[in-house]
Amino acid sequence: MEWETVIGLEVHAQLQTKSKAFSGAATKYGAEPNTQACAVDIALPGVLPVFNKEAARMAVKFGLAIGAAINHRSVFARKNYFYPDLPKGYQISQYELPIVAKGQITIDLDGVEKTIGITRAHLEEDAGKSLHEDFHGMTGIDLNRAGTPLLEIVSEPDMRSAKEAVAYLKKIHELVRYLEICDGNMQEGSFRCDANVSVRPKGEKKFGTRAELKNINSFRFVEKAIEFEVERQIDLIEGGGKVAQETRLYDSDQDVTRSMRSKEEAMDYRYFPDPDLPPLVITEDFIRGVEKTLPELPDAKRARFMKDYGLTAYDAGVLTASRELADYYEQLVRASGSDPKIAANWVTGELAAFLNRDNKDISASPVTVSMMTGLLKRLADNTISGKIAKEVFEAMWNGEGDADAVIAKKGLKQITDTGAIEKVIEEIVAKNPKQLEQYRAGKETLFGYFVGQVMKATQGKANPAQVNELLKKKLSA
Repeated sequence: MEWETVIGLEVHAQLQTKSKAFSGAATKYGAEPNTQACAVDIALPGVLPVFNKEAARMAVKFGLAIGAAINHRSVFARKNYFYPDLPKGYQISQYELPIVAKGQITIDLDGVEKTIGITRAHLEEDAGKSLHEDFHGMTGIDLNRAGTPLLEIVSEPDMRSAKEAVAYLKKIHELVRYLEICDGNMQEGSFRCDANVSVRPKGEKKFGTRAELKNINSFRFVEKAIEFEVERQIDLIEGGGKVAQETRLYDSDQDVTRSMRSKEEAMDYRYFPDPDLPPLVITEDFIRGVEKTLPELPDAKRARFMKDYGLTAYDAGVLTASRELADYYEQLVRASGSDPKIAANWVTGELAAFLNRDNKDISASPVTVSMMTGLLKRLADNTISGKIAKEVFEAMWNGEGDADAVIAKKGLKQITDTGAIEKVIEEIVAKNPKQLEQYRAGKETLFGYFVGQVMKATQGKANPAQVNELLKKKLSA
């Protein structure tokens, strides 16, 4: 039997507010445990929540970016469950009336575009964090994260493969970072994902029983977890069993999913409107004000890069993967006056390779736009060759100064004096009579040998184009 996979994702984006959703406590990551949890966060008797307006602004910003309807009136509800890291015994969330209604985004997978529906995006508070590693036989609780505002983005079950799910997740990740509403740091838990996975026979309209894969924190693990879960469900059904509706955890060490608990239905959480919080009312003026702050969005930027700079879809995609990288590239093109394709090659090539090697973000690059501009200018005026430019780049990356300083210090200036190059060629040809004879007898591959010898003799400093031109004349004489 042929099977079809059905996937929906619930993405939790931690909003970049300075204070929490319903209190004035700080949200900064990395503080000592339980030093950023105030009386409201730990639910002391008599405390009252006060909603953070900035969280609403960020939610509206996201809604506008995905073409969604913004509900002018939304309601906070209490989602009741008991867990050690949830001090109130309930989580403030939104249920029947979320702030953001239906929207959509388009993903591109191997050149094929597909639209994925977004059911809703609602505001809620985060829970604390349970710590298991350092407490032998016990669990530690850190409530610093309790009350941090989250935007939960719920997709329609429109994805049909793990690769589609990853493409969707990357698109959401890219978007929240462009909008500057979430830093997207998956390692720190500020961007995480639950995947609802089910299978059904091909052609069947009814959905199969789904399992929820909880809190997956990397793109690679999302793909691997879904792939394993799909195989598990198919094997289970084909073996005569039934898929249980449950929550499962992905074990990345064993590459398996493990049962965590039975999957609750909405009624199990006993949702009801929070009596301490009035309905959230969003005016049209507020929405229009947020709309004016929207940046150029990734898809529009990609299209513009292709149109204005003549870039391929691939190059434009790499350069606009983050707002910071796109800004770096555009500043470089303007400052250096370089051919946009040459500038793109350096940013997506050498710069990207060093960033990946040292696990750095573009904002932490030791080679600034100004330094890269200087390098491209020295390349354009033939002060250095392309090969030497890579040596100069590495020196700049290692903190040895800008391009001019490195070139002067290391004596890397390109030899463009025709007479000097001709003299070296004369010496090389004189030392290699046998190779000269073979070349003139028709063994044209030896031309590369002579070029290599000249470049070696000049320590790579001779202008390659001049070497080729002068060698051709000498060897054919």
